Amino acid sequence: MASTSGHDADGEAPPVDHSAGAYWRANVRVILRCLLIWFIVSYGCGILLADWLDQFRVGGFGLGFWFAQQGSILVFLGLIGYYVRAMRRIDHEFDVDDDDDLLDGEAD
Repeated sequence: MASTSGHDADGEAPPVDHSAGAYWRANVRVILRCLLIWFIVSYGCGILLADWLDQFRVGGFGLGFWFAQQGSILVFLGLIGYYVRAMRRIDHEFDVDDDDDLLDGEAD
């Protein structure tokens, strides 16, 4: 009879795959970093600090207005690029990348 408690027949817990947990923690760190930057730029610079930032000019417009209209979008695109590079590095570090499969022509 199979146990539903997460233990095997001998009552011992199965070994934990630490690499999967470490991979997930690295992934979550990258996501949290991106979310923090996104929040600071879009909410902080575009809303909370907009009046103060408007004393600086970008293309004839106040910096707060620029962040609300253009800057947040450009930073968001930069975050997408950062996320792609960071995840490729993490995937390679934990040997879960599929670049070898694509180079060998074995893509699904």
